[in-house]
Amino acid sequence: MPLPTKEGIRRVSLIFAAGTALFSDGYANGILTDVNTLLNRIYGAENVNRHNYGNTVRSTVFGGTIMGMLLFGWLSDKVGRRTGMMTATVLIFVFSGLSAASSGAHGSLGGLLAMLSAMRFLLGVGIGAEYPCGSVSASEFSESPGINRRAQHRWYVLATNTQLGLGNVTAAFVPLVLFWIFGENHLRAVWRISLGLGMVPAGLVFFWRLNMEEPERYRKDGMQYAKIPYLLVLKKYWPRLAAISFVWFLFDFVAFPFGIFSSTIIDNLTGGTQSLSVIFAWNLLILGLNVPGTIVGAMFVDYIGPKYCLIGALILQAIVGFIMSGLYKVLTQHVAAFVILYGVFQALGGIGPGNCIGLLAAKSCPTGVRGHFYGIAAAIGKLGAFVGTWVFPPIIDAFGGPHSERGNTGPFWIGGSVALLSATTAFFFMRPVHNDGLVELDREFREYLEEHGYDTSKMGIPGSEQTTKVGTIENEKDMMDNEKAGSLEEV
Repeated sequence: MPLPTKEGIRRVSLIFAAGTALFSDGYANGILTDVNTLLNRIYGAENVNRHNYGNTVRSTVFGGTIMGMLLFGWLSDKVGRRTGMMTATVLIFVFSGLSAASSGAHGSLGGLLAMLSAMRFLLGVGIGAEYPCGSVSASEFSESPGINRRAQHRWYVLATNTQLGLGNVTAAFVPLVLFWIFGENHLRAVWRISLGLGMVPAGLVFFWRLNMEEPERYRKDGMQYAKIPYLLVLKKYWPRLAAISFVWFLFDFVAFPFGIFSSTIIDNLTGGTQSLSVIFAWNLLILGLNVPGTIVGAMFVDYIGPKYCLIGALILQAIVGFIMSGLYKVLTQHVAAFVILYGVFQALGGIGPGNCIGLLAAKSCPTGVRGHFYGIAAAIGKLGAFVGTWVFPPIIDAFGGPHSERGNTGPFWIGGSVALLSATTAFFFMRPVHNDGLVELDREFREYLEEHGYDTSKMGIPGSEQTTKVGTIENEKDMMDNEKAGSLEEV
């Protein structure tokens, strides 16, 4: 097998440059759990709760992220992918630093928590921006000439969802290391440095992206200088958008609350220990269980296809969830068995919806409105996370509370049932996504617009080789197939 060429490596690096900023998303969201634990330890849970900080920061983070997804979904299509990505990186860098520097007037706890909440809202805007800008660009770079046709989806997953998972794991590891360094008496340094270190990946990605150009698909078929016919777009693509958004909503509805539910699991497994090192270490283990799933899933997604990879993993996750619920009492008597099964449950979430729902969103609509499409679907998914984090605690209480057997088994029944509903929806309403599918999508979109009297001559960026004629797009696809059968096939 020939070695990868320099050009092939460069093209793969573009996918990672576009998608790797999701590491910052994983880190920024993950670090908040441990920071909240530290704030409660430093200032007292009663004092922190008196300011309603937990609910406020949770709401502001989700609100900022949803705003970023919707606003930058439009900017991604109408201003440019690169401009959106660079702006998102700056927002994450600046407000990670300001989050770490949060303080109240005259040392006021209320002022500190209010500023931290405000900074987390603005940081959320930057995080949300990465989805319709960075992830969409990664999907377009993944189908560039020179990328192995059987590795397009793989590179996309490794550059996006895997980075998100690694960000979560790093967010659990950093406070643990800082706690070992500074100790129990310097917890203020631990939480501030933990937040401030979010500037590091954002800064590195900013310089990585400096020389990046717009993806080839956007240069040829974007609608930066063309009026978007929203009614025509909605008429053709709303069923795809509705199905993907619904499944994304259901996935985040379960996935995010399970992140909160993990603290209950840790509490039960450790006997309610107050040791921060033990709490942080268990949190690291549980969050780390998702990463192997994303990597394993990336190896198969090009061969199985994102739709059926999603469905298969959801069905298996439902089965594991039902087993954990039915055998909870037995499993908790054998901690290792419980952790292994919980790890399988989490890993299947990474293999299926974690890897595939964003991939399906990015590759189910044409280039001209891909930012809009992805941003809306991601925002609805994030709304599911917001609803889930508010709904799950009362559900657990209704089952008997977090320290009862039913209170711990109930979420697994719900998780399994939601996984089956998601799999059913995907089977009946989602369109399969194929390798090299973006060119075909753009060809179909141009044909559709021209049939309805829309002038497609303004699509693409002036000066780029535009694909105004359908025949030109077909020729382009033939050229891409020929290139991918050549010396760069191994990349």
